[in-house]
Amino acid sequence: MDVDAYVAAHNAEWQRLEKLINSSRGLNGAEIDELVELYQRTATHLSAVRSSSPDPMLVGRLSSLVARGRAAVAGAQAPMWRDAARFATRSFPAAAYRMRWWWLGCAVLGNLLSLALAIWIVHSPEAQAAVGDPYEIRKLVEEDFANYYTEHSAASFAFQVWINNAWVSAVALIFGILLGIPTVFVLLTNQLNLGVTGGLMFAHGKGDVFFGLILPHGLLELTAVYLACAAGLRLGWTVVDPGPRRRGQALAEEGRATVSIALGLIGALFVSGLIEGFVTGWVHVTWLRIGIGVVAEAAFLAYVVVLGRRAVREGETGDADLRPDLAPVSG
Repeated sequence: MDVDAYVAAHNAEWQRLEKLINSSRGLNGAEIDELVELYQRTATHLSAVRSSSPDPMLVGRLSSLVARGRAAVAGAQAPMWRDAARFATRSFPAAAYRMRWWWLGCAVLGNLLSLALAIWIVHSPEAQAAVGDPYEIRKLVEEDFANYYTEHSAASFAFQVWINNAWVSAVALIFGILLGIPTVFVLLTNQLNLGVTGGLMFAHGKGDVFFGLILPHGLLELTAVYLACAAGLRLGWTVVDPGPRRRGQALAEEGRATVSIALGLIGALFVSGLIEGFVTGWVHVTWLRIGIGVVAEAAFLAYVVVLGRRAVREGETGDADLRPDLAPVSG
């Protein structure tokens, strides 16, 4: 390829493309069409130059021109902070608010199961014996339960708790697509552990210690787990009954909303992890540490209800669908 001849043949087009790019905000319809056409031609010119005569200066000039042309045609990308703000104020709260009845159902049924199990253990020596021998149980209620929150440094314990809870929630969410069966298993396991521990603590006169150490972080933590289970169960039910939508479309939409919930729960579980690591075992005034947990729980619920209800009324679903860019044309 004769580079000089090639530049002479197409330089006018490149200069015209650069001029249109520089004034792209004020173009009329015909000029927009011309911009698109020249951008496509220049991309072809760049490919030809690279394959036939890779002149570094010419390749650099055309690469820059094509990149700027692509930005002008496709439109500027919204700043990342704007996407993050939209997610925090619309996508996540809307997705969570849409799950409110599934969420409430998981919370009510799960806690009724824990309550029934705890009452049975309190009134049944046989049930206590089935859980463990008397020495192990006494060690749990007298030492291990309280020491669990202080045996590691606050920072490392908070991080460990956050990772563990995030993993449990992720399992409940992601594997909900398997008809919700793994999600039910996660919910049952969580509530059985809660019921057994609570029953043993109350049976040995340690009910105040149990609630004093569970409530500060447990309110927000359990709320997040119930939301994760609700999203997983809804995703599983979508496989069974997609409603008026095609099954593939319904799963895609609910799946993307589930991703919104998963990302939002990372923040909620981070806060509960901080409370568990820095408050539960280290703030020795019971009413104060429980009060911190109640404030965190109330703030989270108010955030979801207020912002979520408003976003849902405005048509937001939490479905982060990414639609392809469209090239502008006149007429």
